[in-house]
Amino acid sequence: MAFPWRLIVGIAFTHIRGRTRQTALSILGVATGVGFAIAMAGLMEGSQSDFISRIVDSTPHVVVKDEFRDPPLQPVARRHAGAAIALRGVKPKEELRGIRNPRPKLAALDALPGVAAAPILRGQVVLRYGGKEVAASLIGIEPKRERRVSQVESDMIAGTLDSLYGAANGIILGRSLARKLAAEMGSTLSVTSPAGVMLKMKVVGLVDSGIVSLDEGTSYALLKKVQVLLERPNIVNEIRLRLDDVTAARAIAHRVETRIGYKSESWEEANEGILETFAIRNIIIYTVVSGILIVAAFGIFNIVSTITFEKAHDIAILKSLGFRESDIRALFLFEGLLMGGVGTLLGWGLGYALCRILGTVHIQIRPGAEAMALPVIYAPAHYLIAAAAALSAAAIAGYLPARRAARLNPVDIIRGAT
Repeated sequence: MAFPWRLIVGIAFTHIRGRTRQTALSILGVATGVGFAIAMAGLMEGSQSDFISRIVDSTPHVVVKDEFRDPPLQPVARRHAGAAIALRGVKPKEELRGIRNPRPKLAALDALPGVAAAPILRGQVVLRYGGKEVAASLIGIEPKRERRVSQVESDMIAGTLDSLYGAANGIILGRSLARKLAAEMGSTLSVTSPAGVMLKMKVVGLVDSGIVSLDEGTSYALLKKVQVLLERPNIVNEIRLRLDDVTAARAIAHRVETRIGYKSESWEEANEGILETFAIRNIIIYTVVSGILIVAAFGIFNIVSTITFEKAHDIAILKSLGFRESDIRALFLFEGLLMGGVGTLLGWGLGYALCRILGTVHIQIRPGAEAMALPVIYAPAHYLIAAAAALSAAAIAGYLPARRAARLNPVDIIRGAT
């Protein structure tokens, strides 16, 4: 006997139409679970991607620091490795910290494919203007290299990085820092370093990165000027790298650290805590959504179980007519999958509508800041994953009562009915 697909489909539709209200509630449960799964996945991945892209765009992909990942061993420990020794009264060697003679290292980094490198020297200074004093971080940069690795120039609201070349001692201030000093474009500041060196510097640019802490305490000047101000000639404390392929940051950082020796930190390593938080948040949200789908599956289980109980006499007749146990299982399994499939299609529409609605929501994080729309991603994978979860839950919910129905003995059913 050929597998009676048409007959099974017809009987399944007849069973489902007989319990319209309960069937509709089960389908709506599946649709709700699928819709919210898609919306939450789109919102979560969108916010995560937006945050990561901000990190990737606003910070270097790899930073070579003027420190070593593992502290060097003392000479006695190197000479007598593994011996029982004790060191007392060890005094640190007096030397300026920093990456010395960075030019050969920059040349080696420039030779790496897809890598742009820029050195900086960062130090604390005191800015004075009009009777006001503000402590700030002064970063020495090379404009031609800096624009290749950071977004500083794109964040400038006045002047350009090349403006540093146009003044004898030019300086670029964060917008909030300039407000603190009441300084404007063209103002001349007194800049004093901890070494006691003082320079008169002219404001040639303003930066507004949108990060309050950065704009309130950061300024920029030419690298050579900062080296003079801090009395650190031919020394930098960071070499920042930007990569064509951001996913290769860990591998490049390891390669650079092995080659140069200084600690090289990728953006993933620098933000490991945040990335771990995203992973935990994803687990929590997907657990909640999975709970919704499981509840919907119970609805399908309840409907199929009820149909199985009410249609026991029909099952006996079908088996008497030659239907096999596999045919009966297929009948009730198809009913579960049918409700799950219809619910999935409706859930796709609901999920897309929720994503569109969430995408129109704008949030203003702080007064005066530009309102930002919720970042939502439309990814086919979200729809496929939600559909797979819903159909799997529907299949399990339909299979359990289907297996029980297939085992019913038609003789016992008919005798019980009489």
